[in-house]
Amino acid sequence: MAANEEQTMELEALRSIYEGDECFKELSPVSFQYRVGNLGDPKAFLLEISWPEMYPELPPNISLNAFFNNSISSSVKQNILAKLHEQVEANLGTAMVYTLFEWAKENQEQLMENHHPKVNAVTISVTENTVTSNTSVAKKKEKKEQLSKSQKKKLADKTDNRGELPRGWNWVDVIKVNFDFFFVKLNDLRHIIPGNSLTVF
Repeated sequence: MAANEEQTMELEALRSIYEGDECFKELSPVSFQYRVGNLGDPKAFLLEISWPEMYPELPPNISLNAFFNNSISSSVKQNILAKLHEQVEANLGTAMVYTLFEWAKENQEQLMENHHPKVNAVTISVTENTVTSNTSVAKKKEKKEQLSKSQKKKLADKTDNRGELPRGWNWVDVIKVNFDFFFVKLNDLRHIIPGNSLTVF
């Protein structure tokens, strides 16, 4: 079987296996990325594999140079690449992208055991500026709202001697009752005006 036929078959297999998997990304028909670990995991890394023209007779190109991996030290990257190349040697001549991705997933803890996330100086300075700006915003919110003279006078007219507004100052009449008849005498309920007839028992 020609190399191109084997690549086509492996490409179809990868598409069907990783369909709907958010960790897998097909960059081109011969280049793939797989995120090993969850997004929030500090030990996650992005593995990129691309095929040379004569793959699988020749080994694939494996890279950890994605921006996602910037926090990983070069020694840890070299260790991961060395262990992956051991797997490539064992599987040379066969379709191996799925095998490499799955092996990396299964051995993530071992591959990243010496990983200590780098802390960038830029991140620290941005964080300090954010804390400073948040503090100044909080101080601004603590200040009382400034009122004009007319607003103060209106407020003083509404308040009592303790500076509190009287109970119900902002209540709204919810129901207004309109009677279209009046009772003339309380003792004589038979006389109702205007002409509405009620039966009194």
